[in-house]
Amino acid sequence: MDYLKNSDLLKALGHPVRLQIIEGLLHYDECNVNKIVDKLNLPQSTVSQHLKILKNQGIIIPRNDGVKKCYRIIDDRVFKIIEILRK
Repeated sequence: MDYLKNSDLLKALGHPVRLQIIEGLLHYDECNVNKIVDKLNLPQSTVSQHLKILKNQGIIIPRNDGVKKCYRIIDDRVFKIIEILRK
């Protein structure tokens, strides 16, 4: 087991806003920043900071859609973690 890598994943997920972002991405499969901002009712800069943390940990990946970026989850461990948290 890679304790450092797993610890970094859990730290990245360990903020309520980031958990909400992940849950939204699980529900919608993919989502752009504006939709996330609208759903969470937070400033765009705040959402962007949280997305950056998730991206830097390799949890999500952006896809350019014109001038928008759409994010999706790429770390399969996240699906299992969220499933456990929902119980």
